[in-house]
Amino acid sequence: MKIKKLEKKVLLKNGLVVDFDNRDFIKKDILIIDGKIREIKESINVGDDYKVYDLKGYVISPGFIDVHVHFREPGYENAETLETGSKAALAGGFSHVFCMPNTEPPIDNAEMVKYVYERSESLPINIYPIAAITKGRKGQEITEMAEIAEFGAMAFSDDGSYVQNPLVMRLAMEYSKLVNRPIVDHAEDELLKDNGVMNESEVSTRLGLKGNPAVAEEIAVYRDIALAKFTGAHIHIAHVTTAKAVELIRKAKAEGVKVTAEVTPHHLVLTEDYMIDFDANGKVQPPLRNKKDVEALIEGLKDGTIDIIATDHAPHPIETKETTINEASSGMIGLESAFGLLVTHLVHERKIPLIDILEKITINPMKIFNIPASGIEVGKEANVTIFDSDEWWIFKRENIYSKSYNTPFIGCELLGKVKHVINKNFISIMDNE
Repeated sequence: MKIKKLEKKVLLKNGLVVDFDNRDFIKKDILIIDGKIREIKESINVGDDYKVYDLKGYVISPGFIDVHVHFREPGYENAETLETGSKAALAGGFSHVFCMPNTEPPIDNAEMVKYVYERSESLPINIYPIAAITKGRKGQEITEMAEIAEFGAMAFSDDGSYVQNPLVMRLAMEYSKLVNRPIVDHAEDELLKDNGVMNESEVSTRLGLKGNPAVAEEIAVYRDIALAKFTGAHIHIAHVTTAKAVELIRKAKAEGVKVTAEVTPHHLVLTEDYMIDFDANGKVQPPLRNKKDVEALIEGLKDGTIDIIATDHAPHPIETKETTINEASSGMIGLESAFGLLVTHLVHERKIPLIDILEKITINPMKIFNIPASGIEVGKEANVTIFDSDEWWIFKRENIYSKSYNTPFIGCELLGKVKHVINKNFISIMDNE
């Protein structure tokens, strides 16, 4: 993959532009000058002073948005940095990402929020920090939310940990409402979870592995929906995994509770059965669940109960994965493989319309988190992802730009290949282009 400055005058020719209003893909040409979209028409002719990208057969979408990544900086740069994470994002088609605060030190104050923005200013993607709910992510004392929000934190989360104390969570919701920021909820009751390493089931019993029961998520989701209803705050349930949680979110939405939700690609395409081979790349938090849960997640996507697809990109050094399941770190990388997994397993196999999947990774995140990202409009900064939805490819180690490669999907044949991302006056060009 090459990343370079976008030419001063550019014509995107013959691409199929996503039209969300009419749920269609329309052949259009897009004229870009100095990084801004100047014209969108059925056909545009230009002189030799323009760089023309012939995109016949390719789709032009608003840049993909991932509201849940771990770029590990500061503190764990041996696993990922903002720079390597941005390359992984571009390879997967993502122009905007939200970084979780479980760094060292954690993003729990205004200076840390400022640090992320300053460090990422020159990078080709937009990186937005999510700040911690509690100081040190210890679950005891809420952070200075007003000041942190003023410095640009997009939301608040103790992701990686649950805010176990309901009074602390109530206060956090009340303050988050005042500053108009969502609470992103890692909904797993820590006491019930009890250091389980996979879904609690007959499979975990057979494998002799400690289970993390579905009820740990269900109780946490129930409690925090109740608190959101009580406080009027916006709660966003991260990485939903269970059928009961989907049911609770659906019911809460029908009652008018301000609740939104996300799901990861790996929870949509893998089940607990992956753990039979004791591959620690399948150890994630929350864990892979059973087939019934996966079906409920997909149904939740289809009916709008689940609003967003987010990767929970979680890089770890290889030595923390090449060990026993009990000792291994939880998490897998996801940015580079996400789009191919979604097109393969949801669009191709499940016949979910491609435009529905694109909504979950573009306009829905924009609306829910008030992201200052651009759609495909005249006068806006060019922010697009260009892909071939019909190309089959093998996901190989060489396709990984993350500093880590902890993923179970290496060697998988995938449908849907990202070709370019244009953002912040940069363009990424995949190696075969």
